[in-house]
Amino acid sequence: MDEDTEQATELRERDAVTDSSGMVSGRTVTDGAAVADGRVVMSRILWYLAGFIIALLAIRVILLMLGANRDNSFVDFIYGLSGVFASPFASIFPAPTYGQSFFDTASVVAIVVYTLLAWGVGKLFTISRPTGGAEA
Repeated sequence: MDEDTEQATELRERDAVTDSSGMVSGRTVTDGAAVADGRVVMSRILWYLAGFIIALLAIRVILLMLGANRDNSFVDFIYGLSGVFASPFASIFPAPTYGQSFFDTASVVAIVVYTLLAWGVGKLFTISRPTGGAEA
């Protein structure tokens, strides 16, 4: 079993009951509910949020490469929402020209940085202490 996950399984059973006509009025139910460690849950939540941000930035890159019309409400929504996450990296490279094909390198840098940041913070959640032996 992976060290990062602690799982407890709950087992519930109910016996089957048959009446005189041979009809079953009950059944055996086995429920294995796995409970994940809190650190693993936090790591999963972090990766979900990071994935959402990265997907927004990727859609932004694609729309800018295709020269999408900013007057379209969907395109404007994506540019506005993803712009919040791309803005710390906006001054690294030239600003995009909306409506013309443009490769948004600032958003690509943002994707890389947010991925590395999520990976690092996720590792902090799942660091395990030594379980035995002498500590140095």
